[in-house]
Amino acid sequence: MTGLPDWLEGLPDAEAMRATDRWAIDERGIAGIELMERAGAGLAALIQELAIGDGPIAVICGKGNNGGDGYVVARLLREAGRAVTVLTTAPVEELEGDARTNAERLPGEAPRPFSAEALEPCDLAVDALLGTGFDGAPRGPAGEAIDALNAWGGAVVACDVPSGVDASTGTVRGAAVHALATATFGAAKPGLWINPGKAHAGAVRVVDLGIPAGAPVDPPGVGLIHDAPLLALVPRRRAGWTKFTSGHVLVAGGARGLSGAPCLAAEAAQRTGAGYVTACVPATIETIFEIRLLEAMTRGLPDDDGAHTEAGVDTVLELARRGGALIAGPGVGRTDGAQAFIRRLVREAEVAVVLDADGLNAHAGDLGALASRSAPTVLTPHEGELGRLLGVDSDEVKGRRLHHARAAAAAAQAIVVLKGDDTLIAEPGGTVAASPGASAALATAGTGDVLSGVVAAILARGVEPFAAACAGVRLHARAGVHAAGERGVDGVIARDVIEALPHAW
Repeated sequence: MTGLPDWLEGLPDAEAMRATDRWAIDERGIAGIELMERAGAGLAALIQELAIGDGPIAVICGKGNNGGDGYVVARLLREAGRAVTVLTTAPVEELEGDARTNAERLPGEAPRPFSAEALEPCDLAVDALLGTGFDGAPRGPAGEAIDALNAWGGAVVACDVPSGVDASTGTVRGAAVHALATATFGAAKPGLWINPGKAHAGAVRVVDLGIPAGAPVDPPGVGLIHDAPLLALVPRRRAGWTKFTSGHVLVAGGARGLSGAPCLAAEAAQRTGAGYVTACVPATIETIFEIRLLEAMTRGLPDDDGAHTEAGVDTVLELARRGGALIAGPGVGRTDGAQAFIRRLVREAEVAVVLDADGLNAHAGDLGALASRSAPTVLTPHEGELGRLLGVDSDEVKGRRLHHARAAAAAAQAIVVLKGDDTLIAEPGGTVAASPGASAALATAGTGDVLSGVVAAILARGVEPFAAACAGVRLHARAGVHAAGERGVDGVIARDVIEALPHAW
């Protein structure tokens, strides 16, 4: 994929932002100190809007341009009548360029060396320690200041990016500031929307620096999803459609004791608009599905004590000749027969496949087997499942979500939906879409099966796979928010999310 679709807001990385700033200064004649002034003014305005107490504000300034932004903030807040204590991890005489100029412009009390005790009387602190160019684990005075800010526990507003967060990836390799809000300059960065960085950023405010469009930088590889133009791509039922035009979805899964997952996936596909859904389930427990799924068809397949076997593959492949999409894996279990059933089915199916749950586990350590598929593939793992697919620890995935989502998409030549509050959707060429978030109500059993059904229903309508996966993620997230509004965060179960799907559009 080249460039970003119009429903993604580009999130430039640190190098792109540096290049944009250089272009604005060198080619458009905007002085660097003017950019710093605009950045500081935007952050000061956010602090005034937050109106957290009327006591002193601590502004903690580092050595570079991020510290320079902090000195602008301190000056503007003092000029607005606020009591401001400026604390620094580097003496003013060690500063250079615009940062030093703004430190010397500071009216009133001079900056003093950072100390944790100086935070105690303050209502708010401004983190202007490390900027977007930082990469690694904070050490020395900056690291000590971050630890002190977090131990203090008061409200912190971050300047451009919380110190300790990698702005380009969201990776946190050591201590990082936990901010109530972040004022970021020019454009939001990937690390503010990708965990663990997202969890440190709080509410994100983009401050327009007045840089004109047209900077000659590579297009961003990460974008934030905008719902309205994305969901407009999904065809809606209209006159003349049939149940098959509305979308045909097959669900292959289920096992004794695991009948709920395929039922949830099937019902979610129906609530998303699929006109014809068939559940392909073990024959000895088919009655369970016939009772539960009143509007869906069921097809009993050969089984071994309630678990799928490879003998059922041909029947599902025959049903798939009608087109549409196939959900493979919900509730299928981990018996040898069930895993063989999934592997062969996915390998030979000539329709779009959504692979979830034990369908993913059937491909643990063998993502490359999916690369030869002729039809689209969408994987929907959580961090543990993606770790098993890649053969790495889940904590490694958790710490480098962007990296591992891209690696899996490239290896499988598939769309990878790495689930979370910051759900990432990666396509094989490296483009990644970030979901702006959902509700904690989705942290309950079965909601992953619901997501599979939603994505499959959109795929079955012929929507391009990357867009279909992104639209499915957002409809699912919006349904979670609606369900939480009806039931409360802790009262939501997966069926509530299904019932909320018609409201999610």
